[in-house]
Amino acid sequence: MKKKFVIIGGGAAGFFAAINAAEMNPELEVIILEGSNNVLQKVKVSGGGRCNVTHACFTPNELVEFYPRGKKELLGPFHQFMTGDTMEWFENRGVSLKIEDDNRVFPESNSSQTIVDCFLDSAKNAGVKVQTSTRVESIAKSEENFVVKTSSEEFIADYLLVASGSNSKVWNMIEGLGHSVIEPVPSLFTFNIFDNRIKEIPGISVPKATVKVLNSKLEAQGPLLITHWGLSGPSILKLSAWGALELYQKGYSFEIEVNWLSTNPETVLNILKSIKKEQSKKQVIVRSVFAEMPKRLWEQFVIAAQISSNAQWAQLSNKDLENLTTQLSKNKFKVSGKSTFKEEFVTAGGVNLKEINFKRYESKLYKNLFFAGEVLNIDAITGGFNFQNAWTGGWVVANSIEN
Repeated sequence: MKKKFVIIGGGAAGFFAAINAAEMNPELEVIILEGSNNVLQKVKVSGGGRCNVTHACFTPNELVEFYPRGKKELLGPFHQFMTGDTMEWFENRGVSLKIEDDNRVFPESNSSQTIVDCFLDSAKNAGVKVQTSTRVESIAKSEENFVVKTSSEEFIADYLLVASGSNSKVWNMIEGLGHSVIEPVPSLFTFNIFDNRIKEIPGISVPKATVKVLNSKLEAQGPLLITHWGLSGPSILKLSAWGALELYQKGYSFEIEVNWLSTNPETVLNILKSIKKEQSKKQVIVRSVFAEMPKRLWEQFVIAAQISSNAQWAQLSNKDLENLTTQLSKNKFKVSGKSTFKEEFVTAGGVNLKEINFKRYESKLYKNLFFAGEVLNIDAITGGFNFQNAWTGGWVVANSIEN
């Protein structure tokens, strides 16, 4: 009689584990139980519909630095299955990948459907059974197996993988087995800011800003985007990931300081003083003197510095120059709330990592009970890192079952 491998969750980690386990051990019966009508929904919407498969960082010691939670635990697994292995896995299945300038890895097709189709085809070819609209109602341990009950039937599993992502009902079932769960809080969110300086210019961005959360050690650098609801972009998402717990405790009400140029304020002031001499008869508001700062953003900061729209550079006092420097490099904003990406929602929190053997992604409480993906208290900044955690966990679980 075939041994049965049951997977709770039809997402990235679940499918990766299922396909690899079925391919490594053809005698194994592999079943995916997915509560919703569709599988791989996060894969489909990720990366703006392009699917950021992984990140072109090929050294485990460097890769773990992108994980606010899970850094220590992932070092060993990344030596087993790494970003290069991920890329090879997809390319061996006919998916051409490309590395973009920021080292994010996408399918050449620029469509996440390519990745979804790869999974569905590979699962079908490997004999994986996929059951959608199958909500798990309970998980219990028998003497030799695990009993998984759904609304319609019961599954007896020799091996059980929980890869259900951020699912509070499943976390409750896991706690019922004796595992502890770290309370989940949002990670990867944008900052809600209502400020006249940015209110009318959504879509404007700068390539390299430095953002600090005042009265904390939180600081990040990178592209910064103005949105209809405030500020976003990689620099903000990094802050939200590293500061997930601290910002939650602040009730998402805090103040940030933005250096839009990532240049020392004293240097900025000296540049403005030089411009005043060189372009004395030109109007200040007409043209941004910094190539990386869009004209519309420059205009807002000139106005915020209380400089007349008709003023020429020669007319600016030292106080005017200092005010403009503050707007450009020490710009304070009040944050009052967050906006999360509903489809790509990522949390900090999940199954306590101290209770997992990361050589196998196996529970320390029960043999043959495995966890992978976001159900664990592991999360990363944006850029393909959360998917890499899913691929690595899925592969290690499959390899553990095979051995």
